Amino acid sequence: MPCSYAPLVSTSPALYRFAGLQPFAWGAVRAALLVACWALAGCAGAQPPGVSASPPSPIGGLRWIGSITLPTGTLFEGVEFGGISGLDRAPDGRYWALSDDRGGERGPPRFYELKIDLDAQALHSVTIERMVVLQDPDGQPLPTSAPSVDPEALRVAPNGHLYIASEGHWSRNASARHQPFVREFQTDGRWVRSFALPEAFDYVDNATTGARTNKVWESLAVTPSGAVFVANEEALIDDGPVATVSHGSWLRVLKLDSASGQPLAQHAYALPPIPLRRTFGEGAPVVTRADNGLTDLLAVEDSSFIAVERAYVPGQGVSVRLVLTRIEGGTTDVSGFESLLGTTFQPLSREVLLELPIPLQGLLLDNIEAIAWGPVLANGNRSLILVSDNNFSRLQSTQFLALEVLPR
Repeated sequence: MPCSYAPLVSTSPALYRFAGLQPFAWGAVRAALLVACWALAGCAGAQPPGVSASPPSPIGGLRWIGSITLPTGTLFEGVEFGGISGLDRAPDGRYWALSDDRGGERGPPRFYELKIDLDAQALHSVTIERMVVLQDPDGQPLPTSAPSVDPEALRVAPNGHLYIASEGHWSRNASARHQPFVREFQTDGRWVRSFALPEAFDYVDNATTGARTNKVWESLAVTPSGAVFVANEEALIDDGPVATVSHGSWLRVLKLDSASGQPLAQHAYALPPIPLRRTFGEGAPVVTRADNGLTDLLAVEDSSFIAVERAYVPGQGVSVRLVLTRIEGGTTDVSGFESLLGTTFQPLSREVLLELPIPLQGLLLDNIEAIAWGPVLANGNRSLILVSDNNFSRLQSTQFLALEVLPR
């Protein structure tokens, strides 16, 4: 039986427009919050060097519509709903949401069919319609007794199937190790095929080369022409250290051919340093357990995307940036680069569209990991939906946020 949820927090609209392309500054953001407006900026100096200037964005602004929060512990068919790390809208208006439950936790690796009702006035309800268990190539449900996958991103394929990306599972025991993957599934959970991925993204030793545990495929996009793009959340070991409060890191965006399943190109993405909401004085303890990562990509056009950068700092909370990133004519294909360190290349361009404040419309932002297009509104504008991964923690929740996209 479907379970429906209505808003639990204020859904009063607020308008956020471009305030010009200026260097990004936390002080300016705080001042802008006082008048309920975010300054949108180019983030000069906040990422590794070499980022090209971008042409003006086709997105003129974003208007807050509303939110719905589902508490941790929500059950559907006896299984806990949560860990939502991927979301996409099918042409028929259905939504598919991916849980990152690895198996051996709260239930089988699974995704959900949702109904989301929103218009320009409010996000009215989120209804869980169906739960679907993922299957392996032999037609068996993925194991529930031990971690075997880490599903993190989902997109609807042009044929109506689902593309799902997994970070896999690192283990020192090679027999218990599961490599990251991108696979195609039917909407009943049956495996269709696996994409061919470069070995550079595989787990090797989690220390000197290859992928870092829980830092691989977190983002997935399908362009209007059907090309598939995936990106790692944080740097491969060979590409340098992960982001800190003092420096950013390099990620790779991998383009896959949807027909052959083969890789076509790789492009570098500049992930900024971890943003701090306040400064720490001399002698203050070093910030630990903080991170920044690329958690999703949403195609705007064939070579432009909205990237979701989500950072966390203990004692300060979660901050989220929406970034317009493009593959330009001069963007380098780095497929042949064994490392992005000590080399010269042109990364994807990067333009900050929106910095989500803490709190947002009275809502303390949670771990935003998914972005999807919502319906076209009655006025002809598109809408966006963001979703948080609650990590199945009683201290967190599953948040659905809706925004209207204003044209330039």
